[in-house]
Amino acid sequence: MPDRWDPAGFRARIDGVLRDFLAEEAGRLVAVDEALAPVAEQVRAAAGHGKRLRAAFCYWGWRAAGQPDSDALVRAAASMELVHAAAIVHDDLIDDSPLRHGLPTAHVALEAVLARDGRPGARTAAWSLAMLVGDQLMALAGRLFTTSGLPAAYLARARDLWAALARELVAGACLEILHTGRSPDTDTSLKVVRYKTAKYTVEHPLLIGGLLAGAAPALRDTYRAYGLPLGEAFQLRDDLLGLFGDEERTGKAGLDDLRAHRPTALLAETWQAADTGQRAWLRGILGRDDLDATHLSDVRRLMVELKAPQRVEEMIATRVERATRALDDAGAPSHARRALHALALLATDRLH
Repeated sequence: MPDRWDPAGFRARIDGVLRDFLAEEAGRLVAVDEALAPVAEQVRAAAGHGKRLRAAFCYWGWRAAGQPDSDALVRAAASMELVHAAAIVHDDLIDDSPLRHGLPTAHVALEAVLARDGRPGARTAAWSLAMLVGDQLMALAGRLFTTSGLPAAYLARARDLWAALARELVAGACLEILHTGRSPDTDTSLKVVRYKTAKYTVEHPLLIGGLLAGAAPALRDTYRAYGLPLGEAFQLRDDLLGLFGDEERTGKAGLDDLRAHRPTALLAETWQAADTGQRAWLRGILGRDDLDATHLSDVRRLMVELKAPQRVEEMIATRVERATRALDDAGAPSHARRALHALALLATDRLH
């Protein structure tokens, strides 16, 4: 890849790696028994969408440390997308989300197949199968990483951070579950954001790429100063789009966060600004299964009235500014700094 950042070209490379790798792994599942075909299909299709941001941050963690383009590194970077695919399957299962990228989520798709085949207890079986699909995807992420073609000595540099990535991702997901349904609190919401999404989306992939490349400690400190606030901004933007985005563009149900009473910063900022009557009304809305478009419109109206989206936008802008400022003194090639600036905008100024 030339020094000029080419998002479409990079995405095509990652797509190719994932398509071939997952097709091969799906074939191995079916070879065990033809009954595994629906499971194998979910494995094969799990990483079929996305901007490949996590792979890109890993790639530029490597390039910013002075290393050249490498097909082996691209394979290692693609493993970050399988971590994301695993997290999505588990997240959709926990939240019972019906849609992702405008398509049925793994457990919903599996239930449809089982019900069509007349399987008793199709829903319970589908949930169990989806959980195992997510587990398999995380295992496959590790396999793709370790068989990327990079020297074993390079891979060993990132071993401890890989373990931290998995541990902190699980910790963040658990924190979200533990705080779901409780009184919204901004500090708690930001901690969930940090561990459930921010670290494995930006900071950890960037650091893994840097460690693989042998990045100096000072450059790794820059990666942390850039990666964590940018990862937080990414998820804060996602929370805004979840409630205020066009479902046709986001591919997700706009009422999901309200039905699940998730501890988002947007909800916490709304709650903090609300008076007693508004809180009582919100309390009667959150967590209900029968919410419709009117409820969504009413919640949006209240949030705008209380300027909660505006405050979340300010949080995003502050974090993006902090992240990009960290690059100014980075001891990295100019083309890598330009690419990381572009990625900061791509990650946080999204239409979907």
